Amino acid sequence: MFMVKPLPFVTTFIDALNEALEDSSPGLGLSNGQKAWLSFCILAILVTNSVCWARFERASLGRYSLAALSWMFRHSKIPWERLLQLSVQVILHRYGLTQGSLELDDTDKKRSKVTQKIAYVHKLKDKASGGYIQGQCLVFLVLVTPQITFPVGFAFYMPDPAWSAWNKEDKRLKKQGVPSRQRPPRPPKNEAYPTKGELAVGLLRQFQSYHPTVHIKNVNADALYGTQAFLDTAAEIFGTTQVISQIRKNQKVRFRNRKLSVEEYFTRYPGIWQEITLRGGKKVTAQVGSARLYLCAHHKKRFVIALKYEGEEIYPYLVASDLTWRTVDIVQAYTLRWLVEVFIEDWKPNEGWGTLTKQTDPDGSSQSLILSLLVDHCLLLHPQQLTRIENNLPAYTVGSLTNQIQMDCLFDFIRELLCTDHPEETLNRLAETLKSQVVTLNPSKKHMVNRDWGRLEPTPGLKYKATA
Repeated sequence: MFMVKPLPFVTTFIDALNEALEDSSPGLGLSNGQKAWLSFCILAILVTNSVCWARFERASLGRYSLAALSWMFRHSKIPWERLLQLSVQVILHRYGLTQGSLELDDTDKKRSKVTQKIAYVHKLKDKASGGYIQGQCLVFLVLVTPQITFPVGFAFYMPDPAWSAWNKEDKRLKKQGVPSRQRPPRPPKNEAYPTKGELAVGLLRQFQSYHPTVHIKNVNADALYGTQAFLDTAAEIFGTTQVISQIRKNQKVRFRNRKLSVEEYFTRYPGIWQEITLRGGKKVTAQVGSARLYLCAHHKKRFVIALKYEGEEIYPYLVASDLTWRTVDIVQAYTLRWLVEVFIEDWKPNEGWGTLTKQTDPDGSSQSLILSLLVDHCLLLHPQQLTRIENNLPAYTVGSLTNQIQMDCLFDFIRELLCTDHPEETLNRLAETLKSQVVTLNPSKKHMVNRDWGRLEPTPGLKYKATA
């Protein structure tokens, strides 16, 4: 797929981004070259579904060279971190959004086993195979509003190598039966390697700092973030915001001066069947039990809910920080958390970063990811998407909208070719450009031409070996 110029909605998005930057920092807006480069890269990601300078060069028919694109990425003084938050500000202003729900989740990006130069790569548990892979782990913050859902922050997670080595050795010694007093002590915490919970809190603080006028109704996170520190800190950041997460079935609660597990409590006091609305749409039947209980691990009273949908056998146990909400409101608010998983599954195959990104070092990984998320924001300003959302119609999927944009680029290319004075000569020059600069024929190692074939036949002097 080829492209000859940025589509109007892309340049409109970059212009709005530049205006927001100049409003926040007068005189420090993007240069014309930076705006042109960003516009080209966003469209190139949509056309090639990658963040790869070589593919960008081929898609532009050699008008932009690999070296020039890479130089701009590495050396141009673009305020990358502010760019993402200003892009969020542009979307909020364009749609007039003043409230929403924040969803947290983490996801993995598989990398090669021999990856050495790409940042934040470490050993990960592969959910599909049950084994281990090399990859990157990201924590995403997604804003869900009554109209749209879009990413507003991210952070790369990297475990502490010293703690990982200690944990591995501790497990080995424990398996051998070595008592704890004879095993090496746990190393002190290294602040250079924050936990996923700490990264999540940092993302919440960042969002509140950049967008203080947005009223956050609630924050949703899965069981990994169901700790006292996370719930209390997240609720404190946004004031009266409800924070909802999950807890394990064996966590202890205190009831009538007795300690028992959450599972035991709801076995004695099962819930009732009632109708639940999933994300404001489909209605389902679920067995819901709830109580305001003293949660021992959190050292305070929490709203604890046991939830089991029809046809399921296992209860997930929700925990909420605000005791003044109704049970059904907490359950229906937590169903919004599924939308962050939908965003991740939509973003990975369609917006470049999940398919081909080999930029090295921390800046390479972060800046290429910001480019990919800017693509997601830019699609929300596509004229057809705007029309759908403003008329309260379901928004188009990223995949279908990307296919439409690729067709638009193809027709622009054909239209420009036909509008030239001598289309046949232009086509011939284009063919020569493609052959010399874009298309590269590489030698194959599959064929044996010009290689030593070897002596593939029996040796008469060794016949006695066959009869021995």
